[in-house]
Parts: sequence; structure tokens; C-alpha cells
Amino acid sequence: MIARARLPRNTACRTRWLTMLPALLAVTLLGGCGGDRMADLHQYVKQVEARPGGRIAPLPEVRPYKTFTYDASQLKDPFSPARLAGGVKAPVTSTSKIRPDTTRPREPLEAYSLDTLRMVGTIERGGHTWALVRAPDGTIFRVQDGNHMGQNYGKVVKITESRVALVEIVPDGMGGWMKRDASLALK
Repeated sequence: MIARARLPRNTACRTRWLTMLPALLAVTLLGGCGGDRMADLHQYVKQVEARPGGRIAPLPEVRPYKTFTYDASQLKDPFSPARLAGGVKAPVTSTSKIRPDTTRPREPLEAYSLDTLRMVGTIERGGHTWALVRAPDGTIFRVQDGNHMGQNYGKVVKITESRVALVEIVPDGMGGWMKRDASLALK
């Protein structure tokens, strides 16, 4: 059996008052909320509701939409090759005999566009010169005359200390191919 300590009488009385005080305070404060303090608000709302309503303008009349069908199939095509060539009726074809060699194995530097390749130096040994070319991924390749690089079938024709000269084979716009000089300068 647990023995309880008896509090002195005045302490028990004080505890009772402390528990009753919040309840008395709540009753007193809630009593102040009674009464009809919002009578003027209710009266104003009734006045506003009694006013005649405003007049709303009618919606505008909706006119039916007239559809338009654009049919230019019988008109001339402004972008046809004949119109772009200035009225020449026969298709223009190239008479060039230049063709890229598509049967040879591709070299690693042909996977990159020429403008993404950088010449970073040269190596000379025994009268032979190689160019050092950096690819976009950071790999450095050794290039010599006859190697191919760039995506336009570029072939290295000359290497100097400051540049690599190439000849590219590019489309001529008329169904054929043409040679174009290009170079990589030392950076």
C-alpha cells in the first residue's frame, strides 16, 4: 500500500482555488460576448438586400463563323528547283568527276567536325613531320600527309610548323562534288 503524504490544509485550499480560477475567468469573459452587439450590421445587410438589383447588359449576339479552305494545289510551287533557278525547266546536274572514296576505312579524326579539331603542335623526326591534333574529347592524335580528318572527306596535303593544309570534298549543290581548301592553324 502506498502511503500518501497529507498536504497541510491551507495548501489544499490553495490548489483548489488555482484549479477553479481558469474556469471562473473563462465564464466571465464569455459572458461579455452576449448581447446583440451586431444589430447595426444585421440592419445594414437588410438595407442592402432591399435595394433594387442593377441591370446587366445582354450578351452580344454570336455571329456564325465562316470557314475558309485554302487550296493552292493548282498554283505554282515557289520553292521548286525550276523556279529557284530562274525559270530553267531542266534540272541542273553537276558534270564534276570528283567523288569521295566511300569504300576506304574511316579514320578516327573523321568522326569530328573540322572546326572542333585543334592543332596543338608538331613533331619532326628524320625529315618527317607529324602534326599533333586534339579532338574535342581531349585525345591527341598524330597526323601525317595523306591522313583524313573532318566530316567532309578532308585529306591532309601539307604540314608546316604553324598549320595543317587539307583538301575537302564537299557537295556542290547540284548533285556533284567539288574540292575545297581548308586548314587547321596552331593554337
